[in-house]
Order: sequence, then C-alpha cells, then structure tokens
Amino acid sequence: MRTTLAAAGTMVAFLAVAPLSAREAPSQSTCVTCHEQVTPGIVKQFLSGEMGKSGDVDCSDCHGSAHVSAKDVDKVTLPTPATCAECHEDQVQQYEEGKHSLAWVAMEAMPMMGHQPTPIKGKGYKGCAGCHKIGKKDAKKIGVHYGTGACDSCHTRHTFSKAEAKDPRACQTCHMGFDHPQWEMWSTSKHGTIWAIEKGSDRAPTCQTCHMKDGDHRVMTSWGFLALRLPEDDKEWLADRVVILQALGVLDGKGNPTARLDAVKAAKMARLTRKEFQDERDEMLGICSQCHARSYAKEQLDAGDALIKEVDRIMAQAILEVKGLYDDGILKKPDGWAFAPDLLQFYEAPSAPEQHLWVMFMEYRMRTFQGAFHMNPDYMHWYGWAPMKETLALIKAEAASLRAEAKK
Repeated sequence: MRTTLAAAGTMVAFLAVAPLSAREAPSQSTCVTCHEQVTPGIVKQFLSGEMGKSGDVDCSDCHGSAHVSAKDVDKVTLPTPATCAECHEDQVQQYEEGKHSLAWVAMEAMPMMGHQPTPIKGKGYKGCAGCHKIGKKDAKKIGVHYGTGACDSCHTRHTFSKAEAKDPRACQTCHMGFDHPQWEMWSTSKHGTIWAIEKGSDRAPTCQTCHMKDGDHRVMTSWGFLALRLPEDDKEWLADRVVILQALGVLDGKGNPTARLDAVKAAKMARLTRKEFQDERDEMLGICSQCHARSYAKEQLDAGDALIKEVDRIMAQAILEVKGLYDDGILKKPDGWAFAPDLLQFYEAPSAPEQHLWVMFMEYRMRTFQGAFHMNPDYMHWYGWAPMKETLALIKAEAASLRAEAKK
C-alpha cells in the first residue's frame, strides 16, 4: 500500500512539472506535437501559462477541433470574449458592462474614420484599430481573420498571464501618446515614481488600483473620455459645454440632441445622468481614501473638475471663433459634412484654424484634465493648459487674417 501511494505521489509530481507534450494528455498533445514544429513560440508560451500548466485546457477548447492539418487552417475558430466566458464568466460580464468592450464601436463612430485607408481603421491593426481592437467586434463584418479577441489585449497570447495584466506597463501601449498619455502622466507622477522605486511594495497606486478595484473589469471613470457630463448646474460652464457639444455634433444649433448623441451613449464616452457621474466619483473617492484623508482626496478631485471648467472656457472661445468664419461665409462647409466646424473630423479639417481647433480638443484639452487627475502638474500645465492658451491666440490671429483677406 505504501509503495502504491509513493508511486502515485511521484506521478502527481511528474504531472505538475512535465511539459504537456510529454504527458499522456490526449487531444492536446496532438496540437502541441504539430505546433512545436510549426509555431514553437506559441507552444512555449502556452505551456508556460497557468492554463497550459494545468493540463485542463486543450487548444481545441479555444480554437475548435475542426482544424487537423495544414490544409484546413481556415477551419480554426478564433476566441472571442464569449469563449473566455465559459471559464471566466464574471470577468467577461464586467468587461461587457465597461468601456473597453465598446472601444471598437467608439472608433467606428468617428466620422473621420470613413476617410481612412484600411490599415488605419481595420485589417492589420496598424493604426487606431491596433488599440481599439480590445472592443467587441464582428470578425466577418470587418473582414479580418486574426485578432478578433479582446481579453488578449491585456492578457496577451498565449500565456494569458494574470500577473502581466496586473502590471501597469500592460496599459502603456494604448494609454500613451497624443490624446490620452495616461502612462506618461502616471509613470512620471509621484505615484508612478514610488512604484518604479519600490516595485512590489504596494505603497503607490497603479492603473489597476484605481481603475480596476478588486479586479473589476468594467474600467469606468466619472468624467468619461470626453469630460463632457450632463446635466450641469453651473450655467456659465453649461453654456461653454453646449458650444463644445455642438462642435462635436452631439447637439444641433438649437441645442437639441442629434443622432450622434446615441453614439456617445452607446460607447459610454460621457456621463449623461447625475447618478452615472456620482456613482463613479464616489467609487474613486473611496479608492483614494484608502491612502489619503477623504477630505484631501475630495479636494484633489474637485480641483480636477475646476480645471475642466477653465479649459472648457478656452475651448468654447476657440470654437466660436472658427464658427464665426463659417457663419460669415469666409469658410465653406465641405461636401458631405452635416455641420462645421466638426471636431470629430479631426485631421480631415479643411482649414488651418480648424486644424488647430481639433488638436486643442484632442490633445491639449485632454492633457489638461487628465494631467490633473493623474497628479502630474507639469503635464497639466505645459503640455495642456499652456498650448491651449497659445493655440487660441493663433486661431484668433488666423481668423483676423482670413477676414482681412476676404475684404480685399
């Protein structure tokens, strides 16, 4: 009996450490044996991850079993969030309730996307689609074979590491650069500096600490991507916000909602009820209060709100300056545009003042309020607030020049 138990113990130990291809794990070994020759890197990654080590997950669980040779590769099934939900139901449900699942929808809603070549907006994932692919999408509709997943944007293939996804560096590929450089802001803030110096100490909050409390995959914020909430009690601020919303095509010239508001709602890019905003704000306040006094945390969040009001004043002035050029016939509305100026046409804008205008909105305004909330005063001021002021002056000068030219 003792001999039998010892042998069993040896077998358990062997199964715990032996490569999957060396075990008697049936169907999976067929995939591994072949792919060790065809794609050895993928096999190595998979066997190094928790799913591969467990021996409970077969390649066919995610890719189907129809593909059995090099001649029928097109029969491979590619995973979707629904595939992951078979084992990770709670996480996928959270993801589907949050903004990451809507990233593809938000990208396609941008009117400028219609003007872009395929590699920018879809196949190849070389442009906007490279990050927005984290959103749910119809692979057949967009005509791509690879990259239809979503969970693997953070838990990258084929290791699907939880530790990787919990590391703030996992976020930097998408949350950096032009319009939302959260990685640069956070990593050079005091929070990010402490994290870099004291790795593993948990003394400083990471992206996941603040935006994925207890591993919640919703990843939502109070202000949303656009920092344009409704309703608004501050009448002066509301007036500026209406001007911005009109330039985004969300409200028409009379202040009534347009079809674009439906797109904003669908992509959860803004908070459109008091409760939506306050629920997210209270959540963040609670997170900040784990390390700071609640009064201090509230003061800091309120200061971020106040900065949005100030930067919206500058943004509205710039929009009205350009709108005046259209109203006076100095600028002509491009064919196919429902209104002008249109901030969501981005770099498709036809005039120099409008080129300045969309950069103000997508780069400098973003950096002002995001720098404030990510505790990076240099980003807020010199990369956000200062160029907002500078660009408003440039737009006014260019508008005056265009008016003078029109009088000749």
